[in-house]
Amino acid sequence: MIRLFAVSTSKNTDAILHRMVALSGGAVELALHMGDVTADLKGSSLARMDMRAGKAGHPMGTGFTGAARAVVDAPDYEENLQSFIDHLQRRSPMGAYRAHALRSLQDYADYYHILADILAQRMIAAKVTHCLFFNVPHLAYDTVALHVAQALGLKVTIITQSLFPARFFSMERIEDLGDFPMADAAPLPIEKGKAEDLFYMKGIKQEREEGGCAGLAAYVQLAVFLLAHGRWRALSPFYVARLVRDMRRAYGNMPKWRDPFAKFFHTDALAYFDHLARFEDADLDLSGEFIYFPLQLQPEMTTSALGGIYRDQALAIEHLSAILPEGVRILVKENPKQGHYQRGPMFFHRLARLGNVEFLPSWANTHELTAKAVFVAAITGTVGWEAIRMGKPALVFGKAWYRRFPGVVEFSEGRSYEYIRELAWDHAALERAAGAMLARSHEGVIERHYVPLAETRPGGYDADAVAEVAAREVLALVTGAVEVTFPPA
Repeated sequence: MIRLFAVSTSKNTDAILHRMVALSGGAVELALHMGDVTADLKGSSLARMDMRAGKAGHPMGTGFTGAARAVVDAPDYEENLQSFIDHLQRRSPMGAYRAHALRSLQDYADYYHILADILAQRMIAAKVTHCLFFNVPHLAYDTVALHVAQALGLKVTIITQSLFPARFFSMERIEDLGDFPMADAAPLPIEKGKAEDLFYMKGIKQEREEGGCAGLAAYVQLAVFLLAHGRWRALSPFYVARLVRDMRRAYGNMPKWRDPFAKFFHTDALAYFDHLARFEDADLDLSGEFIYFPLQLQPEMTTSALGGIYRDQALAIEHLSAILPEGVRILVKENPKQGHYQRGPMFFHRLARLGNVEFLPSWANTHELTAKAVFVAAITGTVGWEAIRMGKPALVFGKAWYRRFPGVVEFSEGRSYEYIRELAWDHAALERAAGAMLARSHEGVIERHYVPLAETRPGGYDADAVAEVAAREVLALVTGAVEVTFPPA
């Protein structure tokens, strides 16, 4: 009997989860479910520190048990704690309206210990044997759940959606993502040089455009900010008028397609967009040798969970800068959806201190930059996948899913500019590697935002049929009937 702890927070993954349990014929029992209000534990309540409870009530009323001693004694305790803190900062007052109340480093550490103790006690009481995560943990509550599961020696299965239509990856450990054994499989046809049409970048332009203006959504976000954080200052017409003026200036400085406050407004963001505006009228010089480094969106799984120490993207740029010969520039472009999160004044000051770094305007064309660069560099970004399809080397700093493909170099001490610059490979070898990985992936749509990608498949997309297949695939993974995409090294 497999007694399963599952982290599933959306209706589509809940449906796959319950169908998988039903298909098991009693071999798998859902012992503990962390998800929405219909689950035993409401995950987001732990990140937001609110009192909305799941079916099993709110866990915060329990006393200390010491069940998580193995978490604290683990050799990677300090690294795990740092990851948890990084992941939970996305719910801080500077990044969310429904924020938690933590302020100091000690607050975060205390909360980590409390959650670890609670979840360890719950897993032990439920006699959990296996754990299933429907995405790479990166939301704090799932992060600490993973650390507890690993410390207790439970079997862990992590699944995550891929950029291949209706295919997902699996692994037992986050650090194994992208590492797979090469084997004979049908090559994946890849049109050399074709730019990836990323559905999640719809509406993003790669050309100069006149400034935008604040719409209704922006004023709604401003009102929400005033209600959540303004307090008595919201009663001052002068304060509100100044915020409106600064917000309108931010919109005017950015191109029309760039909506700074569509989802969130904070006063700290005003300085960020003022700083970005300095680069909008810069001349774009693509002559000579340069490395293209597009910054990735934060907070996101691709950096906070898969970047390791290079979740700090400025650190990656600093390390890259150190291996470049004189005269070779690093051209840095901001992610077109980025807000002020992890983009404070000190971030830009660090980049400004590097004499070979130039910050690009938002309209710089990423495909042209990739084509003309000596190589591209990123933490785990899709730009690396696009580069090797063009025949350009890619330097990655994190656990990119394509990191074992020909043309990709993982950053490490001793890597030289000349080695990366001269890297060459056969396009057919890339097709073979991609085919070998795809053969180890699984059919299904785990992440609902990837449905538009699944709809591009020949024959269309049948949601019920795909969910049924996904449930069977997940069951095979949990029971060990099939091997994960990325097995432990």
